[in-house]
Amino acid sequence: MPNRSPLAPGTGAAPPPAADASHGVAKLGVPLAAVAAVACVAQFMVVLDSSIVNVALPAMKAGLGLSASAQQWVVNGYLVAFGGLLLFAARAGDLFGRRRVFQIGLTVFSAASLAGGLAQDGWMLLAARVVQGAGAAALAPSSLSLITASHTEPGQRTRAMTWWGVAASSAGAAGIVIGGLLASVSWRWVMLVNVPISAGLLVASLTWLAPTATGQRRSRIDLPGALTVTLSAASLVYGVAAAPAAGWGAARVVAALAAGVLLLAAFVAVERRSGAPLVPLGIFSVANVRMGNVLTLCMGAVITAPLFFLSLYLQQALGQSAVRTGLSLLPMVAVISVGVLLSQKLIPVVGARRLVVIGGTVAAAGLVWVGQLPVRSDYLPHVLLPTVVVGAGTSVTMMPAIVASTAGIDPRDAGVASGLLNMCRQLGAALGLAVLATVAAGVTSHSGSGGTAAVVDGYRVAFYGLAVLALVTAALALRLKPAPDAPDAPAAPKPADAA
Repeated sequence: MPNRSPLAPGTGAAPPPAADASHGVAKLGVPLAAVAAVACVAQFMVVLDSSIVNVALPAMKAGLGLSASAQQWVVNGYLVAFGGLLLFAARAGDLFGRRRVFQIGLTVFSAASLAGGLAQDGWMLLAARVVQGAGAAALAPSSLSLITASHTEPGQRTRAMTWWGVAASSAGAAGIVIGGLLASVSWRWVMLVNVPISAGLLVASLTWLAPTATGQRRSRIDLPGALTVTLSAASLVYGVAAAPAAGWGAARVVAALAAGVLLLAAFVAVERRSGAPLVPLGIFSVANVRMGNVLTLCMGAVITAPLFFLSLYLQQALGQSAVRTGLSLLPMVAVISVGVLLSQKLIPVVGARRLVVIGGTVAAAGLVWVGQLPVRSDYLPHVLLPTVVVGAGTSVTMMPAIVASTAGIDPRDAGVASGLLNMCRQLGAALGLAVLATVAAGVTSHSGSGGTAAVVDGYRVAFYGLAVLALVTAALALRLKPAPDAPDAPAAPKPADAA
């Protein structure tokens, strides 16, 4: 049955039952669409929470008396915990069952959301955001590996991953819209909205996903590897996130970044000697896995940073409300969602490599257009049209990168592959925002325009920098290796004629 779990008995080619239990695929008779729906909603919620609080920060400041530094860490606390624990949680899902790790993540995420929504002091909200990030780290890789482990037929997998890509790509932008609407009622709903969603996902996972069998663990988790990579990722994300406010030369920023690099080197050394590595280094022997993760790193910045700067521009330069800002960016969200869906059909026609090249080039053109923003703009020519072009370009690059990052992976390593993908996206977004925010601030401080005009000068340079990064992405895509039957693959040599 094409729309049922491929592990149903009687198919003749099913993996052993232990694989079903330990890898968290659908229960017998449950449509694979149900697994995909659970995965997509979870991923949407995780990415949504990285942006939904942005427009609610002024209300949080007023309600809890947050300082400027505390406001920054409402966002960064989530990102540090999320980025730091991703690979550890991903490997735990591979070893101990994806359903189990997925449900633990849901429970932690829901409890932290409830605590944050009921917070009576600033430290309570900050602590809740860090714990939320830990729950998100368990959910993000599990959501993708649920799809890659259960959808074994290529067409099914591509369709499911397309919808997962739609959820991931649209959630960041949708967070601004939803956050603005919820914040207009109360900032607490920005946190509390996750509770019913998490509860529904938990019920669905208990109903539709196969339970984890006991005694089926392949090996113990690689604790030295888990410790070094977790601390490395957390240090790098912390250093990058703190840089815009503290300055790249600040002692704590330099120390965090140096520690992150040294711990990363230690992690590689540990993995080379481990009998059961957290990340099998052989996974990087697949060329498209390497390049797919690099592309995802770049696109994390190209997709996330424009929304951040546009939100600031619309609210600070034009004086729009949070709700109106979200609605102004809604067309871009719609275009991204449609574009990701369209990319599923374009990949077999155009080819993944060509599609990323085209998408990156279109996105670069749109970003240059956005970079022409005046101090006082008209919505149609200065915001709507260029953001639609940017959305169209970025939307058709994500699916090829996702497919490339997970192709050729042993199903037992699907969790760590998706963990790498999510980590690259998070690091790309954090690094891109930090670097460009620093550049924009520097341009503003040295601008002779003064006031709002100086701030807009900084935003323009940031958009031009993103355009360059989009072109770099397009150039890197030329190194993707197409499948032998792909439209952009080189023609196979013809056999020599018989004598």
